[in-house]
Amino acid sequence: MPDPYEPDRYELREPPAYTFAPTRREFLEIAGAGLLITVAVDAAYAQRGGSGPAMLGARLHLGENGVTTILTGKVEVGQGSRTEIAMAAAEELRMPLEKIRVVMADTDLVPNDGITAGSRTTPSTVPAVRKAAAAARQLLASRTAEGKVDFSGVALPADVEVTAVKEWRILGTTHHHLDSAGVVTGAHRFPSDITRPGMLHGAVLRAPSYGATLGAADLTPAQSMPGVTAVRDSAFVGCAAPTSYAARKAVQAIAATAQWERKDHPASQILFEHLKATARGPRAQAKGSVEQGLAQSARRLNAAYRVSYIQHAPMEPRAAVAEWQDGRLTVWTGTQNPFGVRDQLVQAFHLDPAKVRVIVPDTGGGFGGKHTGEVAIEAARLAREAKRPVSLRWTRAEEFAWAYFRPAGFFEVEAGLDGEGLIAAWDFATYNAGTAAIATPYKTMHTRTRFFDCDAPLRQGSYRGIAATANNFARECFIDELAEAAKLDPLEFRLANLDNPRLRDVLTAVADRVQWRERRKSRKPGAGMGLACGTEKGSYVAASAEIEGSTIKNICMAFECGAILNPSNLKAQVEGSIVQGLGGALTEEIQFEGGVLKNGRFASYKVPRFRDVPPIEIILLDRKDLAPAGAGETPIIAVAPAIANAVYDATRQRVRSMPVRL
Repeated sequence: MPDPYEPDRYELREPPAYTFAPTRREFLEIAGAGLLITVAVDAAYAQRGGSGPAMLGARLHLGENGVTTILTGKVEVGQGSRTEIAMAAAEELRMPLEKIRVVMADTDLVPNDGITAGSRTTPSTVPAVRKAAAAARQLLASRTAEGKVDFSGVALPADVEVTAVKEWRILGTTHHHLDSAGVVTGAHRFPSDITRPGMLHGAVLRAPSYGATLGAADLTPAQSMPGVTAVRDSAFVGCAAPTSYAARKAVQAIAATAQWERKDHPASQILFEHLKATARGPRAQAKGSVEQGLAQSARRLNAAYRVSYIQHAPMEPRAAVAEWQDGRLTVWTGTQNPFGVRDQLVQAFHLDPAKVRVIVPDTGGGFGGKHTGEVAIEAARLAREAKRPVSLRWTRAEEFAWAYFRPAGFFEVEAGLDGEGLIAAWDFATYNAGTAAIATPYKTMHTRTRFFDCDAPLRQGSYRGIAATANNFARECFIDELAEAAKLDPLEFRLANLDNPRLRDVLTAVADRVQWRERRKSRKPGAGMGLACGTEKGSYVAASAEIEGSTIKNICMAFECGAILNPSNLKAQVEGSIVQGLGGALTEEIQFEGGVLKNGRFASYKVPRFRDVPPIEIILLDRKDLAPAGAGETPIIAVAPAIANAVYDATRQRVRSMPVRL
């Protein structure tokens, strides 16, 4: 269902990838019980990472071996949430970290903490765990010698006090990933590593182009192959076989007989014209009168910007293992949305939610790209047909073509400056990208922001930072253009037009570290320095990029997200954002024509390699007086505009498209 907290998550508006006709047994079960309607209680609250259940036993179990188990619906996809949650519990229980065990994302065992997205684990789930652990500690401290403490049925007190920041012993200190040894040695089992007794391997027939619908298809060639089970259920066609190679050969045999009806599909060469031509809306917010502010301005400026579609490209593509036993479905899969995937399985197969279990092993990357349950549904349909467990792993080509993309965006910006070089009016229009970070942090009397829905030619949805990366790119590049029009240095112009002290602090921290004022005056020809800053998800970022010729010489970033829970993990999150941001800034761009991707493989879709990463310096501002905010998304939004502004400084050629061409 749509997320009212972050409406840009378009993928949450999608129905299940398939809805299958119920079996006779399922139909009788549904009919016998009357109409079955599943409703997620307070779904909007859960989607945005609500504080979880009010019952202490649903969050925390004490073991007789001295180990405490913490239960959470959040997912570990490399961002460090398992360690952070364990640290929070250890802090409040006054226990060593090695005595804490965290069970994550098993829908039969854990509370629904909402989707792992939006940097919500730190500000929502961690406080819930801390309160539960603090309440448990208080109960343990007051127990009598005659009996044990049983948390089942114990309500979480409303007035639990957690440990003050100044008294932290575990939180606020560096702790590495709890399963780092398993990840490094290969002992950890990712979703694509899961095996079950008697397991088969699956493959699915894909359309030859976007929007194509399947007509006739002959399953006979596949069914004649040894050990192959083939099924067609409406639009779904797939095969299960003893090996993944055999399953794909069987699907290829069916594909040779398939008849498709294709649809016209716009090419990436006309993408932005298409978005502008199909715009609907807008959804607008305004303060003052933009028209009046522009009319009274001493100087007016306008520009348009473009941001391409890109893919998430996680190291581990979508994967699932599905198993049916006595009418009950269990799926092991890599997803950031375990309860959402369970709900999609319920809808796809017309099941009682109590008969569906989703288990998410720690997963090989997501970046906002694994919120939907298509691979789980596909594996489950094949397993039901084969009557054996089935493993389905998308190929890299399938991940590129059929997973959803970060939305492309087109932007129109106009602003006016008064006689002192301050922003008098600001008009910002976004097409398709979304609304995250659409509001300007710069002070002005007259503002208007507009968002236009468009007919998106590709499936689109969440990406690290959702629309904030695109919106901040357009805004921060335009801020540099305004600075030049005002005849002010980009740093001085920003500081003159910002009154948010936290944003000013990160901007000043970066400028001081790179000696912005001094070095801008002495840079050599062909070299340039660029700045950018921004805020999203309650945290603040500023970055400086320095280029020389076609080489990025260094990136310096300052980041502030309140009190720091785990410094080493926070640094890793910022580093990861910078590296991923380099891809979107410089090389990543989905190209398509005739409904087919032209660069849907790593040989032609260039993500950053180690050799592409410049020296990186990170400044973490630890605000112990502020509540912690998430860090997984915001750092990425400053990378591309800092680079684009450095390119202009070096070449005097404005950059208004992402990716930037050095």
